Amino acid sequence: MAPRPRILLINPNSLEATTAMMVAIAKSAATDAVDFVGATAMRAPSMIVSAAALDAAAPEVEEIAAAHRNSCDGIIVAAFGDPGLAGIRATSSLPAVGIGESSMLEAAEGGRRFGVATTTPLLEARIDALPEALGLRSRYTGTRFAVGDPQELMRDPEQLRAALAVAVEACIARDGAEAVIIGGGPLGQAARELQPMFTVPVIAPIPSAVRRIIGLVTV
Repeated sequence: MAPRPRILLINPNSLEATTAMMVAIAKSAATDAVDFVGATAMRAPSMIVSAAALDAAAPEVEEIAAAHRNSCDGIIVAAFGDPGLAGIRATSSLPAVGIGESSMLEAAEGGRRFGVATTTPLLEARIDALPEALGLRSRYTGTRFAVGDPQELMRDPEQLRAALAVAVEACIARDGAEAVIIGGGPLGQAARELQPMFTVPVIAPIPSAVRRIIGLVTV
C-alpha cells in the first residue's frame, strides 16, 4: 500500500498556535487522503497586516519550502497574499498552492462574481492584485474590511466573527458578490463559523487550498 502524500503547510505568520489551527482545519478538510505537517515562519510578525510584512515574509517561506522539499509531496502557503509562492514554483518541481489564489479560483467557479471579507486594510492593494494576476478581474467585486484593529479582533473570536459578518453582508448587499472569501489564514476558524450564516457560499481559503493540492498530488 502506497504511503499517503505528505503536505507541508507553511504559516508565514510567526504564531505557532495559528499554524496548529490551520493544520487542524486542513486535516478536517482532507479526511484521510493525505497527511499534513505545519511549519511556522520565525522572522515574521505574529500576524501579517501590511504589504511590507508580506514582502518580508516571502524569503523565509521559500527557505522553509527548500528545507522540506525532500520530505513532502506538496506545499500550501497559508497567508492570503501567497508570499513566497512564486519563488517556490520557480525553484522546485513540487506542487505548490497558495490560499489566496486557491480560494479565488474556487469562488469564481461557474462564472460567479466574488468578493473578499477580511481584517487588514493595509493589504487592500495586494488583495486587489490577486484576481488581476489570475485573470479574474471581471469577476471580482472588491474587498470589504471588518471594523477594528486586526490584532485586537483576533484576540476576541466572537467580536471577530461579528465584524467579519458585517463585511460579508456588505460584499453581498452592496457589491453584488455571489460568493465571499474570508481573506486570511489566521481567520480560518471564523470562516468555518460564518458559512452557515449566509445563503451565498462563504469560502474558507484553507479548505480551498487543500482541495487544490490534493488534486495536484494524487493525479
